Amino acid sequence: MENNMEKTERLQKREGRESRLEERKNENKDTKSESTREGMRPGFEEVVVNIGRVTKVVKGGRRFRFNALVVVGDKNGTIGFGLGKAKEVPDAIKKAVDDAFKNLIKVNIKGTTIAHDIEHKYNSSRILLRPASEGTGVIAGGSARPVIELAGIKDILTKSLGSNNPYNVVRATVDALSRIKA
Repeated sequence: MENNMEKTERLQKREGRESRLEERKNENKDTKSESTREGMRPGFEEVVVNIGRVTKVVKGGRRFRFNALVVVGDKNGTIGFGLGKAKEVPDAIKKAVDDAFKNLIKVNIKGTTIAHDIEHKYNSSRILLRPASEGTGVIAGGSARPVIELAGIKDILTKSLGSNNPYNVVRATVDALSRIKA
């Protein structure tokens, strides 16, 4: 008899936990569908390229801080990137998004690709961009891909040479795209 009572109590607890989990899931869905992230402009998308954790060792232990590299774009020729630093990841991402909107540039797109070959170097990272025929897709790796996709370029060949530091690759890609002539 005690076993049956214990079983029913366990079942009730499990059902209570499951219902609370369902409520939490529904709350999260409601907040996500309400609007885009605070500070985001309509029509723009954001991609977090890199999140770095920095550790400072002090007398009492370790202090962690985070930096975030974010690229924003409207997939119609306007892109920007930003770097944010904070004690928490969401705060770092928000600061990076704000910084990205301060550094927007316009990219000249010819159809679904770029007008001509270009090679650009930033610090020790080099990026090579080549136009591609329609249907090729975005052939890009690492940190260059989100920049190109958010710019709205659909067909391109890229090669990242030298350092693969995410900040330097993003910066080299953005600079190269801004130098393309119409």
